Amino acid sequence: MPKMSLQEISDRLEIQDLFARYSFAIDERDWDALDDIFTSDARIDYSETGGAKGSPAEIKQWLPRALERFPAFQHLVATTKLEIDGDRATSKTILFNPMVHEDQQGNRQTFFIGLWYRDVLLRTEDGWRIAERHEVMSWIKDAPAMEPVPEL
Repeated sequence: MPKMSLQEISDRLEIQDLFARYSFAIDERDWDALDDIFTSDARIDYSETGGAKGSPAEIKQWLPRALERFPAFQHLVATTKLEIDGDRATSKTILFNPMVHEDQQGNRQTFFIGLWYRDVLLRTEDGWRIAERHEVMSWIKDAPAMEPVPEL
């Protein structure tokens, strides 16, 4: 493999930071932080895992309702396969997502999900942003019976 240029090293670090900021925004329920993660016209698709598909504005409206039955969760992004081509990049990233579900009686159950994020990223005037995010289900362990996820 050829040596990385300083620009590629910088790009990779900025994208890694972008993915970490996404995880913290979701885990801290800081929906407005998503404005600095996605392009304004991004396409976000969580439908394969039972979620919504829409624009950042639509997803920001949907997330609080979809995640209200989960008092705790962690989005742990790991290994990323990243291809950078100028101001555009594509990636596939592992996500390990332990979640705590609380039912209507207050009973809690922890379960685990393994996902992939498949992204298209763009370099903007404000740094790298996610222009497309597709969440791909890999596996799930110990999932409780749950009500369907709310619609957009």
